Amino acid sequence: MKTTYHAANSRGDANHGWLKSKHTFSFANYHNPERMGFGALRVINDDFVIGGQGFGKHSHRDMEIISIPLSGKLAHGDNIGNEGIIETGEIQVMSAGTGITHSEMNGDANEPVKFLQIWVIPNKMGVTPRYQQVRMDEHMKANEFNQVLSPNADDAGVWIHQNAWFHMGNFNKGVTQTYDLKDVNNGVYVLVLEGKVTINGNVLDTRDGLGISDTKSFTMDADEDARVLLMEVPMII
Repeated sequence: MKTTYHAANSRGDANHGWLKSKHTFSFANYHNPERMGFGALRVINDDFVIGGQGFGKHSHRDMEIISIPLSGKLAHGDNIGNEGIIETGEIQVMSAGTGITHSEMNGDANEPVKFLQIWVIPNKMGVTPRYQQVRMDEHMKANEFNQVLSPNADDAGVWIHQNAWFHMGNFNKGVTQTYDLKDVNNGVYVLVLEGKVTINGNVLDTRDGLGISDTKSFTMDADEDARVLLMEVPMII
């Protein structure tokens, strides 16, 4: 097993007043040649947007873009006819493909919104742009890795154009859980959203990350009550 540890306070930092963002990998003005992604996983941005503000219309292409609100509401609008609110407990994906223009605003005038925006490099370029939004919290079981994203349209959660699987879970202190990779050629990037866990001797606190590869499975111990996101992606793109 190969592991790469990223402490929460080692991430890139951006503070624009209305937006505060932490970048796990190189993004915008943060450039670190040793942090260009993890396999097909290109971006993990941990965003905080004050009430009534957000990202105006902007464009993307040939990227799978996943948004996961952690608290508050995220308002979305795009040029392919989608408009609405993404709430905590939901997951959203856009396949940008040949090109999509969208906006992401705080859906509340007063309360901040916190959300993850994650980019995955697709395995198919030039696809027709698409949008999907799914409520996931109603189906999540405690102390388990619950699938929220996959390559398969018929599976639980959202789907993307890549051989990738995301899982989320809330774990009680003292619980031990094993994750078996869907594809042994993939790797898994673990992001601790809350709490503290130990994986292969690596102690991970809130917002710490751990890249894991060259293994078929790994075991996680919850040292405290914890909320964890696993992102399994191809290592060769």
